[in-house]
Amino acid sequence: MAAARLTPNAVTATLAGDVNLKPVVQVVDLRSIAVTGPPGAGPRFRAIISDGVATTQALFAAQLCDLARSGLVRRGAIVQLLDYIVNDVRGRRAMVILNMEVLVPECEIIGNPVLPPESGVSISNSMRADQFNSAPGSTARSTLTTVTRSNENTPVIQRPMTGNPSNMIPRPSDNAQVFQPTVQPSYRPAPNYRNHGTIMKNDAPARIIPISALNPYQGRWAIKARVTAKGEIRRYHNTKGDGKVFSFDLLDSDGGEIRATCFNALVDRFYEAVEIGKVYVVSRGSLKPAKKDYNHLNSEWEIFLESQSTIELCPDENSSIPAMRFTFTSIDKIEDSENNAIVDVIGVVTSVNPSATIQRKNGMETQKRTITLKDMSGRSVEVTMWGDFCNREGLQLQEMVERGAFPVLAVKAGRVNDYSGKSVGTISSSQLLINSDLAEAHNLRQWFDCGGRDASSQSISRDFTPAASRNEIRKTVAQIKDDGLGMGDKPDWVTVKATVVFFKTDSFCYTACPNVIGDRQCSKKVTKSDSGNWLCDKCNQEFTECDYRYLLQLQIQDHTGTAWATAFQEPGEELLGCSARELYMFKENEDPRYTDVLLQGLYRQYLLRLKVKEETYGDERRVKNTVFKVERIDPSAESKFLLDHISRLTGSY
Repeated sequence: MAAARLTPNAVTATLAGDVNLKPVVQVVDLRSIAVTGPPGAGPRFRAIISDGVATTQALFAAQLCDLARSGLVRRGAIVQLLDYIVNDVRGRRAMVILNMEVLVPECEIIGNPVLPPESGVSISNSMRADQFNSAPGSTARSTLTTVTRSNENTPVIQRPMTGNPSNMIPRPSDNAQVFQPTVQPSYRPAPNYRNHGTIMKNDAPARIIPISALNPYQGRWAIKARVTAKGEIRRYHNTKGDGKVFSFDLLDSDGGEIRATCFNALVDRFYEAVEIGKVYVVSRGSLKPAKKDYNHLNSEWEIFLESQSTIELCPDENSSIPAMRFTFTSIDKIEDSENNAIVDVIGVVTSVNPSATIQRKNGMETQKRTITLKDMSGRSVEVTMWGDFCNREGLQLQEMVERGAFPVLAVKAGRVNDYSGKSVGTISSSQLLINSDLAEAHNLRQWFDCGGRDASSQSISRDFTPAASRNEIRKTVAQIKDDGLGMGDKPDWVTVKATVVFFKTDSFCYTACPNVIGDRQCSKKVTKSDSGNWLCDKCNQEFTECDYRYLLQLQIQDHTGTAWATAFQEPGEELLGCSARELYMFKENEDPRYTDVLLQGLYRQYLLRLKVKEETYGDERRVKNTVFKVERIDPSAESKFLLDHISRLTGSY
């Protein structure tokens, strides 16, 4: 049998709140208990663990129950506790073991552990603790243990008793470490702030713990945190009917962050009670894994508030909890960020576009406004504001820029978009701070006023110059096929420097719906009805006139080969210099300008931004190239691009 040494004073230290000890302990009793759970979940297991002197009860987390069912963990096993929490249960401290390692599957009882009186278990030893565990190299000797039961559920382990009965009293070890409790005391709200509407009294205050310590295996808990963001009420419809939801983000004094979400009746109960910047004690609620596609906070959990949940204001809270926590990413680093990444960014606002109303895919209208941020990295980025941000912070920024004041804007939790360059957009949990008191804001202000205003910067967003941006991926026509572009789950975006050598003229446009919804045209294909009007199936309306939009098939060529591509409305207008309606009328009226327009578009070299994706036509799969952006060659910018490319290839700067 391998040597076994238990961690001195382990039970006392863990119950006092030391969750980093990782002690070695012994299982002196183990039994299954019935719990309410899903069908087939099986029983849970409760153990009594010992450090050789003191004992405590411990519950195995669900993921550890297989160890007990398989017999790998049994009475007498020596284990190391790797992850655990301690809760108050009916006035007693109880441990929940989340992860452990089995060191010795079976061993004689070590020391003279004192069992909890409610356990119904008695233990006696045939050898003294100092005989068993006297030296690091000592080895446990196997002795016979007789197990009897006083009743069906109460095992009794009987062994010969030796030594003074006083050995049963826990004695502090000379080498034992002294641990200070790290658990915060229960929060008791001030009487003046109880029973105020939706912020309710917590009749039995739970122990306040850090956000980082939250996990689904805890019973009652409470956190004290500041609200750093509050989303709008969103309405939804599913198979259960209509509903509404809102979320808010919380930050505590240890830097832990977590999101809390309310549905339906809880929205009415808590939405007005929760205010950004104030500190609350939040208690009771279920914890579920955070969906990282939508939740950028550093906690792996998200709180879902329930009917018994409480949110209690802390009006006298000091400045121990910060107002907001930033992790800024410079704009040049955003250029390398993945799509949909959540970032904090700060920069000087150099331009603000007017707000516009657009229609979302779900048919709802919303506001959109774009601004440009510039920082010391030599890059600028387009930031898109959505919803209330446009008429709140957006309007304030517009007024400041129009009067010549270029404010510093800090964006908390913006989402990166990589469509045709990199941009940042607001989401429901985003926060915008104008001319804040942050050190980064003061540094930017000083830099901009002392020469940064006139410093050149390259945009990483949609208005970037493709020839000069290191964000673009340049390919030749032959590389589109040779590199297997477009064959994956997602399309590939590349820029090709090529010449247009042919246009298909038999069908270069289609009849489109002229109906305008919000600030966008429907543009779906329309057909003539029996009445002679144009019918749109999407809008379910008829129109006396239709619009014409490009669906232009063209052949492009560079020094490596040729390829077919498709250009829709805006790229088609850029290539031919006139609208699809005008060109259609030239063709219908046999106007010679029809031929002139087509000839003028040929044999010109362009930078073409292509979306390359494999599609299915009938039973055939082939790669389709779609032109999304057309730019004339700028000799100066193209020269800079080529020189930069040569420098990277040769390693010279």
